[in-house]
Amino acid sequence: MGFYAHSCIQAMKKKIWKDKSEFKKRVHDFAKKMDINVKSLSLRTMTTKWASCSTEGNLNFNKDLLNIERDLGEYVIVHELLHFKVPNHGKLWKSLMRAYLGDYEELEVRLRRVAGESKNRID
Repeated sequence: MGFYAHSCIQAMKKKIWKDKSEFKKRVHDFAKKMDINVKSLSLRTMTTKWASCSTEGNLNFNKDLLNIERDLGEYVIVHELLHFKVPNHGKLWKSLMRAYLGDYEELEVRLRRVAGESKNRID
């Protein structure tokens, strides 16, 4: 079995991302659904955060997201995209998180566990 086929099988078993292009596609899918214009999107090494965004429409995601479960990555994607519309974590933000992800609080708890292991935080 080739490396690529082995990677795909491992990704399916763990429900992780196949590669960064799959992750980026998911970001663009959510952005379109949320009517958000993403000007630039990158995955890079980040030592203390899962993601960051700027008011200019730039998104940066921690490349470690590629190695965690997809639903947790989607939590980070939606969390960050919502900051283009809602700058804080108030009632509106929570309402929108629930609208896009359902029980996002459970995802947040799981992500905090992963973050504790990797020293990344959610913001």
